[in-house]
Amino acid sequence: MSMKKTDLEKHLAKKLDGKMKSGIVPQRFGQSPAGARPERKSRNSAVKLVPVACRLPAELVSRLRERAVGHEGGMQAIMAQAVALWLESSAGATPASDASQATPSR
Repeated sequence: MSMKKTDLEKHLAKKLDGKMKSGIVPQRFGQSPAGARPERKSRNSAVKLVPVACRLPAELVSRLRERAVGHEGGMQAIMAQAVALWLESSAGATPASDASQATPSR
């Protein structure tokens, strides 16, 4: 008795699945190119960086991007410098009316 077409397809799928499971994993599977990751890890381990999200006006962001292009550290360094200066000057005190303009991120 011959097999139905659906039975044949099931059999071929099981056969293929078995070949994939028993296949040998290449030596370089999941490895990055030499030297790419360790350099990044050492740079980030020197200074602990914490991601912070905030919403800013589009014009302000475009001005920040323009400045970041010419800055050595890029956008992160510009933002860190701006926040540090803001915290140092008048201890970050702002009038209540300016606080309502800031929109917290979700």
